[in-house]
Amino acid sequence: MNLSGTVFLVDDDSALRKAMCQTLELGGLTVVNFPSAAQALAQVNADLDGILITDVLMPGMTGLELFDHVRAIDPDLPVILITGHGDIPMAVEALRRGAYDFIAKPFPAERMLESARRALEKRRLVLENRRLKEASFDDTLPLIGQTPVMERLRNTIRQIADTNVDVLLTGETGSGKEVVASLLHRWSRRAKGNFVALNCGALPEQIMESELFGHETGAFTGAQKKRIGRIEYSSGGTLFLDEIESMPASTQVQMLRVLEMREVTPLGTNEVRPVDLRVVAAAKVDLGDPAQRRDFREDLYYRLNVVALSIPPLRERREDVSVLFAHFCHRAGQRFGREIPDLSPSVTRHLAEHDWPGNVRELSHFAERFVLGLEGQPEPQAPPRVLLADAAGSLPDRLAKLEAEIIRETLSRHGGDVRQTIEELGIPRKTFYDKLQRHGIVRGEFAGKPL
Repeated sequence: MNLSGTVFLVDDDSALRKAMCQTLELGGLTVVNFPSAAQALAQVNADLDGILITDVLMPGMTGLELFDHVRAIDPDLPVILITGHGDIPMAVEALRRGAYDFIAKPFPAERMLESARRALEKRRLVLENRRLKEASFDDTLPLIGQTPVMERLRNTIRQIADTNVDVLLTGETGSGKEVVASLLHRWSRRAKGNFVALNCGALPEQIMESELFGHETGAFTGAQKKRIGRIEYSSGGTLFLDEIESMPASTQVQMLRVLEMREVTPLGTNEVRPVDLRVVAAAKVDLGDPAQRRDFREDLYYRLNVVALSIPPLRERREDVSVLFAHFCHRAGQRFGREIPDLSPSVTRHLAEHDWPGNVRELSHFAERFVLGLEGQPEPQAPPRVLLADAAGSLPDRLAKLEAEIIRETLSRHGGDVRQTIEELGIPRKTFYDKLQRHGIVRGEFAGKPL
């Protein structure tokens, strides 16, 4: 029997019990009715996802005696007492001792229905707070989620982890691509090697080649000592290339050769060094779609796309939100040395209704704010700024001015952070720098100065 959100209704009067059952069920509630307090008590436990509505005067065990037994099992289980006029002083005393409500006969049907709904909401919050505070988590637990899509993803990772096959991950920002890449490494024979991560969208084009391939002393101005590149350092382990769609075109050509030949030539030398390479690349766009792929080489896409894994956004697996939130709250509580606060109806509603455009990363930050006592509410959004280009001039001139204003506003809001700016604008890194040059925008003017 599924007792989720269930009303336990106890009354020895079969006609009245039937009428109350109909009222509650017509109100959309699930009801299990009992003719005696003893029968109801046998079904009550501390994990009951439901409430108790009981008459007070009954043969055998009275409603007040049932209330006392229930309080001994779980003092937070809401009990609503149905009383006659002569029982009101007794019911008031029961309220003082912790009863949720009492309803005097005769009563309007809506009175009982409304009290039952409020009590069920309170019970739901109590149980969610208990699960939140009592849950035990292993910080190494990977890829949290109980939905079928996450089960399939975990199974696929287990099947391919211990192979040398290259993998292409696709998923929105914050969906957990690096977590998946880390699992592919940890669940493989390569786990003893290095897991080397590089965000291709976070490095200027000028130093990307040195970071990946390494260099010898004196290979270029400023190369004062030899440096082992990320590719060579990951030999025997796993190389994770995040935001691969942002990789400069010249580096893409070199990366294609590395994948084909499994060898690397550092800058400043003709020495060819073999590498035992396994690449996991991640993109937040569909590289199989030419419109989204843009400047990314098609041949490199097909070379990386030996096995493709798609990570679903959080809005498509809402059932995982509560367990992820509990995990992040537990982690934040340990990190900040704080007790986990009780959930409020507004926080519960936000967890259930928000679309989580920032996915798991956004939920993690939300949990941290919640544990810090900031009510768990989303950070207040600044009112949208109205961007107006000069009314004078031709249409191309006015559009160019508007584009420059949008870029400046976005840069300023992110304190000059290029990665966040191009993510919001949805343009490649090279295109972004071209536009800065075209509009005479100096990125350094905005560094550390968010609005």
